[in-house]
Amino acid sequence: MIRLLPSIFSILITTEFILGNFASGFIALVNCIDWIKRQKLSSADQILMALAVSRIGFLCVILINWYTTVLHSVLYSLKVRIIFRIAWTVSNHFSIWLATNLSIFYLVKIANFSSLIFLYLKQRVKSVLLVMLLLGSLVFLVSYLAVLFVDDNMQTTEYEENITQKTKLRDMLHLSNMTLFMVVNFIPFTMSLTSFLRLIISLWKHLKKMQLNGKGSQDPSTKVHVRAVLSVVSFLLLYACHFLTIVIFIWASVRPQNELVLMLCEALAMLYPLSHSFILIWGNKKLRQAFKNIRKIIRLTDH
Repeated sequence: MIRLLPSIFSILITTEFILGNFASGFIALVNCIDWIKRQKLSSADQILMALAVSRIGFLCVILINWYTTVLHSVLYSLKVRIIFRIAWTVSNHFSIWLATNLSIFYLVKIANFSSLIFLYLKQRVKSVLLVMLLLGSLVFLVSYLAVLFVDDNMQTTEYEENITQKTKLRDMLHLSNMTLFMVVNFIPFTMSLTSFLRLIISLWKHLKKMQLNGKGSQDPSTKVHVRAVLSVVSFLLLYACHFLTIVIFIWASVRPQNELVLMLCEALAMLYPLSHSFILIWGNKKLRQAFKNIRKIIRLTDH
């Protein structure tokens, strides 16, 4: 049974990889075709396309890492592990921050607030998102990669030279690594949570206004609000599960006899980009319609 587990998880992870790449590839392809046709792309579609590409890279890193560790563990040297660790960090970072940008974009574009700050953000949404992505997230990424580089470099030195006198420094680096990891992941989660709460408040105010005017609650603005709220809350739930999975994976990786937990975490890590990509298709009118057209074509082909 123990020998059978890697094969079962390999099939599961490969299936998740195919489905996840199909969803992300579909998002990127539809937006790319639309870009070619219209010679322009909206800010939301630009974020979606960039997010889809980052998700494809993220899924590829997880799959290659899985088969390298499970099927070819002899090839999984310390230097190879360091390369995959950096690749995973970069792809995961952009996947999370681009999804956070999308949540903020929904808030700024859909919600209605009368504050001067919000109106300022609404008028300059593209500049705000660009600054937040380039300056905000990249500062955290560079800082985190710097700590990872020093930590991995020390592990290589210890591995090659068998040095045991750097235990305190190594523990400090591990602590810095975990602290930065928590900060880098907590900030985008907090920003998305704030966007969700503000969208809920905006939706509540909109429904209250509609009731006072004697109108129904099924107007286009309400539907847009609801879809945005569901999209953001789904990202928050999936991201929370993803973050918990990573924490468990880090905890299990430093302890022996935790192969089952590590394999389970690898499989669960793919559920976040896979599920969220399908939710994004459902929540976007253009993507949803394109997906329905593909289903119609498949049905006609079958008949």
